[in-house]
Amino acid sequence: MKRIACSLLLTTLTLMGCQPAPQGDAQAPAAEPQQTHQWKLVTSWPKNFPGLGMAPERFAEKVNAMSGGRLTVTVYGAGDLVPAFEVFDAVSQGTAEMGHSAAYYWKGKAPATQIFTSIPFGMNAQEMNGWLNYGGGMALWREVYAPFGIIPLVGGNTGVQMGGWFNKEINSIDDLQGLKMRLPGLGGEVLSRVGGVPVALPGRELFTALQTGAIDATEWVGPYNDLAFGLYKAAKFYYYPGWHEPGTTLEFLINQAAYESLPADLQAIVETAAQAVNQDMLDEYTTRNIAALDTLVNEHGVELRQWPEEVILALREANAEVMAEQVATDPMMKKVYEHYRAYQAGVGRYHSISEEAYNAIRR
Repeated sequence: MKRIACSLLLTTLTLMGCQPAPQGDAQAPAAEPQQTHQWKLVTSWPKNFPGLGMAPERFAEKVNAMSGGRLTVTVYGAGDLVPAFEVFDAVSQGTAEMGHSAAYYWKGKAPATQIFTSIPFGMNAQEMNGWLNYGGGMALWREVYAPFGIIPLVGGNTGVQMGGWFNKEINSIDDLQGLKMRLPGLGGEVLSRVGGVPVALPGRELFTALQTGAIDATEWVGPYNDLAFGLYKAAKFYYYPGWHEPGTTLEFLINQAAYESLPADLQAIVETAAQAVNQDMLDEYTTRNIAALDTLVNEHGVELRQWPEEVILALREANAEVMAEQVATDPMMKKVYEHYRAYQAGVGRYHSISEEAYNAIRR
């Protein structure tokens, strides 16, 4: 009986295995392919330029990888698709879905944009990140860009920049009289107030302008980028610190309509990649500047100079006048600046007993 039962069971299982699949399974529709998006990202930097130019490249790599190819970003350097100073318009008009630049280039669009890059004697990189990400600064930034159909995201920080390259020593404020210097944003306004002549130039034109005497001085970023541009070949006096840009924040600009066309997961990928690149840039500059400065001084004979106290005092006084005038003529500038200054005062009090106090005792 056991043998008969086992035989019947085996036969039943065999017959069941030979039966065709249910008709419903055979006709199940194939999954529809997911929609893909191709974005153009225009920048204000030469293609693949160290630091600044690599931030958009790394952003594109991260987005392409995290999205599994559903969102691909192609990066165009300055002049490849649009000129360096037309990134804002290109994104606003939808010529490109994204841009990477510095907000202070757009002061002609809205004066308050300058504050979101850096202002003279303002906050450093750590403080700027705190203000933007947790102190309410990003909400204000988005408010400023909203009329243009652009969403801003943090896109890197160079840290405290250098004061610039000069073809003569600066011993007093008189040495800045009539001096033609590439100096954008509010720093340029301050230079003008003390008798200098600010000039707006994209990065790729700096070396030639300095070498030919079209300008007498220039700032760019710091040792890492300045070495790459070969600025030491055109001027030998290298001043510090960068009073004009103590914590230069870069930006990603996103066309609002393009952003809103993405599903929620791709929007999250874009924002996460931007956050990663923001920290990555600061880390890279912190490291690369060390070796680059050694090379400039020890191999190329660059002469480091600290700003004379007289010059710094005059520049600080001029900056106070410039900012007072700026906030008096533009309500949004006033709103953003007052918020910025309140945060700076608070973080300054805390850093006086933390970062600054520690720096003073560790040397």
